[in-house]
Amino acid sequence: MTDNLIEIRHLNVAFGEQTVVRDLSLDIRPGECLALVGESGSGKSVTAHSILQLLPQTGCSSSGSVRYRGQELLGAEPATLQKLRGNRIAMIFQEPMTSLNPLHSIEKQIGETLLLHKGLGGKQAQARILELLELVGIQKPQERLKAYPHQLSGGQRQRVMIAMALACEPELLIADEPTTALDVTVQRKILLLLKSLQQRLGMSLLLISHDLNLVRRIAQRVCVMKAGEIVEQADCETLFSAPTHPYSCELLNAEPEGEALCLDARETVLEVDNLRVDFQIGGGLLRRKHYLRAVDGISLSVQQGKTLGIVGESGSGKSTLGQAILRLLDSQGGIRFQGQALDGLTQKQLRPWRKQMQVVFQDPFGSLSPRMSVAQIISEGLEVHSQSTARQCEAQVIQVLQEVGLDPASRHRYPHEFSGGQRQRIAIARALVLKPALILLDEPTSALDRTVQKQVVALLRHLQEKHGLTYLFISHDLAVVRALAHDMIVIKDGKVVEQGPSHEVFEAPQHPYTQELLAAAQPG
Repeated sequence: MTDNLIEIRHLNVAFGEQTVVRDLSLDIRPGECLALVGESGSGKSVTAHSILQLLPQTGCSSSGSVRYRGQELLGAEPATLQKLRGNRIAMIFQEPMTSLNPLHSIEKQIGETLLLHKGLGGKQAQARILELLELVGIQKPQERLKAYPHQLSGGQRQRVMIAMALACEPELLIADEPTTALDVTVQRKILLLLKSLQQRLGMSLLLISHDLNLVRRIAQRVCVMKAGEIVEQADCETLFSAPTHPYSCELLNAEPEGEALCLDARETVLEVDNLRVDFQIGGGLLRRKHYLRAVDGISLSVQQGKTLGIVGESGSGKSTLGQAILRLLDSQGGIRFQGQALDGLTQKQLRPWRKQMQVVFQDPFGSLSPRMSVAQIISEGLEVHSQSTARQCEAQVIQVLQEVGLDPASRHRYPHEFSGGQRQRIAIARALVLKPALILLDEPTSALDRTVQKQVVALLRHLQEKHGLTYLFISHDLAVVRALAHDMIVIKDGKVVEQGPSHEVFEAPQHPYTQELLAAAQPG
């Protein structure tokens, strides 16, 4: 017998001809938190999935050894694995919206685990489900039993996933990027929850993350992965204070850095006065209409060549405000762009102004058509807004790809052939090719690794300096905002609770909500 809960020895995993995990060995001890860190594609999730044998049956080959309390799991019988999965070893997946069944209530989804492994049903199961929901901090759990995933916020869905994973009191909980898609304050709450549950239940925790602030707060030991290999293993304090491998140093230094470009006073490009956006909820035939005010009387102005950071949690109204400014949503209030009032224009009258206002969305994969080549994606705006010939369009596509740091020869490839960071560069190129005065950047780095975020922030700063671009930068990542924004507004429940020059807001926040956001983003 061994003292280790999990022992992995010389693990190799390949998809077809490509090896994604190479000769990997690590131990997970009872009651400890081990973190696996590295960029996307480094093999972190594949390693975790190997423990529970969740890798595809076809096209995937594995060798080596994965043992749980001395019992070999690699190649184990399905019945053996079924007894372990969700019972002794449980997993929280990265994206709760796709991991939860949209057709089943919360009660049914947690109840399935209890019925399968514990034989609990009826009132016994419901009592246990309520206990679990209370344990993970779900408010008014009785009211949430019949709710469906789409009726919950991102933080609530993640808590439900944790409740499902804890249902059978596992010895090992695998948390695969458990906070990536969450706001900074929700991240902090989920992190504290995982830490307290681990200590209270005495379970082991395998944390997979590229967020080193998260790792530093919770992990006891850290394994750094690159290209399928562990390049460094150390206890948490040693790794952060004295890393030995160059890649570990690179990850630790990957925080977006620098400050917004120093600029003289310039003319105002955008003015927004008392902007309001209402969404209809309910109503219909013979029923009274109700409205939700998503943006409530916001006023702002942005000077040419500057960046306005728009900060707040999900649901605060950030993206709605951005879309309303670009007249992509109906709104009330004044919008003046380059001296022209846009709020009174029809869609036809707006069309000439669209060229001057472009947008880069949060999810580069979702915002790029999978059926169009990179050249077609970037040149689409040119075909609509300019009289350029095919040869001129191609020349402009080549030029803008060079500007965003991509090989022009790749313009005939499709989005799925690029990494996340490369896809976001394509999205930036699509916006840039029309030479706009204003670009709305809606969470453009939230889906990217920290090292890639740093590169994208440097690119955006370079393009702003070269072309005099004005940015509206929407984000809940305060490190990125600090590196780019000259001024910022903080939004809560559709209202601006604080605004001013970025350095003043960061150094001396006045509103309790801003203070909470900054405290949640602090490392360590």
